[in-house]
Amino acid sequence: MSFSVSPSHARPQLHAGKPHLFRELFTRNKRELLDYLTRRVGGTAAPDLLQETFIRFLLHEQAETVADPSPFLQKIAVNLARDFARRRKTEAKYLDFGDPPENIPSADALPDARLEAAEQWRRLCAAIAMLPPRCREVFVLYMRDGLTLGEIAVRLGISRNMAQKHMRLALERCWAALD
Repeated sequence: MSFSVSPSHARPQLHAGKPHLFRELFTRNKRELLDYLTRRVGGTAAPDLLQETFIRFLLHEQAETVADPSPFLQKIAVNLARDFARRRKTEAKYLDFGDPPENIPSADALPDARLEAAEQWRRLCAAIAMLPPRCREVFVLYMRDGLTLGEIAVRLGISRNMAQKHMRLALERCWAALD
């Protein structure tokens, strides 16, 4: 099977008209990619990332003109594994809030104020933990990493409008938890 660069009328149509080419590409690469992803992210998430690898390949504007798709697929898988690990690290670091910080409010505050602050912290942590995963990811990227909604949209492959909707929902739920 050849995926060499050729005139547009002669290009193999991986997803339109010649599904056997895609099937062959998948069959040839799935084991190696799945093994790699399993080593990097574990057996539970690896099949989903394998599927996402092929979806991103098919959706790529120039997928049909890639001379050798195997390295291209490997690069997509590597990037997805990195994103997944980064997301897990962020979740572990910022979404497991644990006990409220000892210095908020100050030790001079009245016991009732300290209890109130601890309760608000607990409710806020619970609200963030209950956000839908993508919504929580947008919230963390905005609040922790200081990314703009446009940068978040590009990073996550969503529209800026969708990033705004996720952020709006996250803020609404956080404010509601504090009321």
